[in-house]
Amino acid sequence: MIEINLDGQQVSVPEGSMVMHAAEKAGTYIPHFCYHKKLSIAANCRMCLVDVEKAPKPMPACATPVTNGMIVRTRSEKAIKAQQSVMEFLLINHPLDCPICDQGGECQLQDLAVGYGGSASRYEEEKRVVLHKDVGPLISMEEMSRCIHCTRCVRFGQEIAGVMELGMIHRGEHSEITTVLGDTVDSEVSGNMIDLCPVGALTSKPFRYSARNWELSRRKSVSPHDSTGANLLVQVKNNRVMRVLPLENNDVNECWIADRDRFSYEALNGPERLTTPMLKQGGEWRPVDWQTALEYVANGVRQVREQHGAKAIGTLASPHSTVEELFLARELMQGLGSPNIDHRLRNAEFPAFEGVRWLGTPIASLSTLQRVLVIGSNLRKDHPLFALRVRAAVRTGAQVSVVHDRDNDWAMSMAGKLIAPAGQWLQALADVATAIGDSNGEKSPLQGTATDAAKAIAASLLSGERKAIFLGNAAAHHPSATSLLALAQWIGEQTGASVGYLTEAANTVGAQLVHALPGEGGLNAGQMLAGGLKAVFLLNTEPEFDSAAGARAGEALGQADMVVTLSPFQANLEFSDVLLPIAPWTETPGTFVNAEGRVQSFHAVVKPLAETRPAWKVLRVLGNMLGLQGFTWESAQEVLVAARGAADAQQPLAQRDKLSNRTAKAVWLGDTSARPVTASIYQLDGVVRRAPSLQLTADAQVALRQAQEVAA
Repeated sequence: MIEINLDGQQVSVPEGSMVMHAAEKAGTYIPHFCYHKKLSIAANCRMCLVDVEKAPKPMPACATPVTNGMIVRTRSEKAIKAQQSVMEFLLINHPLDCPICDQGGECQLQDLAVGYGGSASRYEEEKRVVLHKDVGPLISMEEMSRCIHCTRCVRFGQEIAGVMELGMIHRGEHSEITTVLGDTVDSEVSGNMIDLCPVGALTSKPFRYSARNWELSRRKSVSPHDSTGANLLVQVKNNRVMRVLPLENNDVNECWIADRDRFSYEALNGPERLTTPMLKQGGEWRPVDWQTALEYVANGVRQVREQHGAKAIGTLASPHSTVEELFLARELMQGLGSPNIDHRLRNAEFPAFEGVRWLGTPIASLSTLQRVLVIGSNLRKDHPLFALRVRAAVRTGAQVSVVHDRDNDWAMSMAGKLIAPAGQWLQALADVATAIGDSNGEKSPLQGTATDAAKAIAASLLSGERKAIFLGNAAAHHPSATSLLALAQWIGEQTGASVGYLTEAANTVGAQLVHALPGEGGLNAGQMLAGGLKAVFLLNTEPEFDSAAGARAGEALGQADMVVTLSPFQANLEFSDVLLPIAPWTETPGTFVNAEGRVQSFHAVVKPLAETRPAWKVLRVLGNMLGLQGFTWESAQEVLVAARGAADAQQPLAQRDKLSNRTAKAVWLGDTSARPVTASIYQLDGVVRRAPSLQLTADAQVALRQAQEVAA
């Protein structure tokens, strides 16, 4: 440790630290623009000039290494004058458009200009003008004359996102940030550039001119999309979600969020919202009151149970539903005497429950891994925030390998790739296992051929210390999913790597914990989607888009006597008989359990829209109308306590002894000719599918073209 004197205070920091780091530790604020704790040091704004004793001129705090006994003054006359001079230069060409700037009220330049700017400008020449750029549907670069060339956006793309989509061209007053070739910014985490911009040069295109910063209420929430469980700050005006920003949590999402977390809120205010219960009468949809709709459902369920038995009733539940909703859906089925409930909508294999499948390691540890093998996932698109952490590990020397059927660009260097059709994944993994067995004298449980690609992956896993093997969405949905897990587990044991699932949805782990799975003799999702049920509840899901059955799901469900859709949107119109408007994640309290088993509860940030009601309330009332025992919960918190199975509300839901990626099943090749069904980045759930800006992105357009090719 090195000790310096900062404004008369002794501060100890590690060797190699900068003066800025010492100031942060001491709680001393030094004005800055280009410095950011998650980015490399650029030292190009010079706003952080400080007075270092014996230095002939002020020094930038962000780029001045500390030395033992150094004396630094951040508020001396010399430092203040230097900072004021830099501010004067920064404002020379800055347009005087604060009253109309969308960044007004949260602009770093505006804030610091108050403290360090002059009352009048000595600059009388014409200000420079930079032409606007169109870089896609998410980021607005309409006002690039405001740019102060801090290069935060450039460094974010290069270092964090892995794709340098923005760069600086020209020199002097002609310098400007641009995509150079006129391309669009297509990164799946591009919205973070908006947060990083200290002025109003980069702004949110969907949010632009919608509200002023001081008009918005700020409320905490959790992302309902992938299994990261990103912490969010939802900004609200007049009971309407206006913007979503990241809430810093270094153990989960750091200070970043994916674009689908940031922009999916558009769907919540869209025209497809279901605002009142509806019944289909004579082929026509008619709005009704809640009492009528629920009585219709209750009578229909009773009639089906009397005529066909309880086993003719089933529930297909989305793993994007909350713990409370999934628990009550399971209780409803059990109360009716039906074992038919499942959340594994895209699975092709439905093994017996052997433990809750999870990440196998803390999310934060992804940044420090040295060896990684990913099976059946385009990590960058399936789990953007996991990819950021793995990319950070690669920058410090980690080696990443992949077994997949597509050679996707992960925006990071790869140590090994084994690209094979999905039907050959088990054999490809057997090749890796064989190469590992040849090295350590063990026999692989499934013999393969030690190809050069397999040897490269094996050599990577056999070296290094902190290692992990991850099975992605496609591996989890694979016809031989359990066999892939068994072989991955053997490889993990031989190499000392942890084994886990990336898990697809916000609450895949939570759905397993509350056992939203078929009971004894119950039908799994594949069987229910093949037809045979007489009454079906669809909780927050659209089987045509969310299941492995695809279009066939509509035909099968259309044969049921009654299909009840509980959704925030006008969904499943072709084959449903009842539509019940339930609240999306912003309008209901709830709990998600992310991939690492972290339990995160959240409150509603706005009131339910129109006649919309929280799904847990709808299920509770339905249970009461059916005369089921125990449906007496008065709050979502009470439901959560019941889901935990104890009266102690502080007891962790995700007990570590329930989390397991072990399997007793022997390796078996089986029929694996079909490709596993997975969702593209902006087709993951009903909310992102209905966000207009996300559907205009390059990723969404590529997925649309691929879907059209498959259909053709």
